[in-house]
Amino acid sequence: METLIINYTAREKRFAYLRDNRVENIVFDRPEQRSLVGNIYFGTVTKVLPGMNAVFIDIAEEKNAYLHRDNLPSYILASDKQKSVTSFVHQGEKMLVQVDKDATGTKGPKVTGIIEIQGNHLIYMPKGRYIAVSKKIADESKQATLRRLGSRLKTEEEGIIFRTSSMTSTEEEIQEELQTLRQEYQKLLQKTAKKPGLIFQKDTFIEMILAQATSMTSGEAIVDDLAVKKMLEQANNQVKYTYYNGKENIFSANNVEHEIDKALKRIVWLDQGAYLIFDETEALTIIDVNTGKFSGKFDYQDTVLKTNQLAAKEIIRQLKLRDIGGIVLIDFIDMKREQDKERILGTIETELSKDEKRTKVIGFTPLGILQITRKRTKVALSEALQTKCPVCEGTGRILSVETIAFRLERELLEHRHAEFEAILIETSKEVKEALLGENDAQKQALEELLQIKLYFSIKPAAKPYFILKQFGSDRDIFLKAIDTYL
Repeated sequence: METLIINYTAREKRFAYLRDNRVENIVFDRPEQRSLVGNIYFGTVTKVLPGMNAVFIDIAEEKNAYLHRDNLPSYILASDKQKSVTSFVHQGEKMLVQVDKDATGTKGPKVTGIIEIQGNHLIYMPKGRYIAVSKKIADESKQATLRRLGSRLKTEEEGIIFRTSSMTSTEEEIQEELQTLRQEYQKLLQKTAKKPGLIFQKDTFIEMILAQATSMTSGEAIVDDLAVKKMLEQANNQVKYTYYNGKENIFSANNVEHEIDKALKRIVWLDQGAYLIFDETEALTIIDVNTGKFSGKFDYQDTVLKTNQLAAKEIIRQLKLRDIGGIVLIDFIDMKREQDKERILGTIETELSKDEKRTKVIGFTPLGILQITRKRTKVALSEALQTKCPVCEGTGRILSVETIAFRLERELLEHRHAEFEAILIETSKEVKEALLGENDAQKQALEELLQIKLYFSIKPAAKPYFILKQFGSDRDIFLKAIDTYL
């Protein structure tokens, strides 16, 4: 049973795809986080990097875009492809680029100079120089027919990708659409200006809804917007459409809201008491599999295999749900039998075959860690919905009270026998107690060592800290300390 739940009425637009009442995919669209993938920009090359065979391009977004040499039109059309990037582009050069991957972390968006303009039956690339056919067209004779048609219709430097619907289209329809797409490209060229900027914006959220809805062969779509409901009904009549106008949010009413909270947690529990631990970093994601309370009914290796099989299925679901991309390392429970590893690989590949994003299973390392790569086109769910903790700055750890107290002590010792008589220290209650002991037992000894009087301004704080606020005479600092308490 497939279910599509679309929340379109608020500024933050969302949809969730469920299979057999389990959430498999959640997509968010916020004005400030809207995906740039598919957008076309007029950009200026700001830096050429021969060592990386790449350039950085100003596209008038927060971060400059990254473009590899192999995605430059001049490189695609060149006969000699062994030359450095400096032979194909220069600093200050202006060009059209299309976003291939959103900015993530400290990295700017990744772009291509091979512009793709999508039609109903074709994807047109003005500088693509090749012909491709959708992988969903399995009939080899039909593939060959479309390739021959493409060779007749396109110029030498143009590229064409035949979409699935082209299989049932006439030659006249395809030719007419190709001409329309060429005209659209010419209109884009006319929009170029002196300054970098956006010249074509793609409504990726509506496209994703349509793609999800049209892929469903049965089931139900529940929508809280009549216009979206009507659009989907025209796109796919095999699905039952229901308009939701209840007071409770559509996600809450359909038990999806709690799935979002679960998808942000570090620990994911499995059915049998085992659990997974997700650690996401900018470079990669590490997933640790633990048996937890699951003890199994047979020998230890059977328990390990059963746990790892449960984990493998849930991990792939979580990768899709959390929209995790890049390098993924999975630390399964150690398996002694090679046939068990092969069974886990088979489970992983079966589950990944249901994933629309391009993935690659690298295999097990000598230490038994499975390596996977998954195409990253936009930020993961955690990055979209969360921000780094201002206290720990995303590390999950802060300096202890004792560490801060020892630092304060060392800094105070640097002021021994100074000309001033007293110091006002702003800190937390915990740091003061760690420095002076219970009931300020060590205060007198420390003051005698320093030959300085110590006064404290105690402030509540999210993390242990101290500031040496003021130096001066005993009377002035005493009055200042009293003033901080008033």
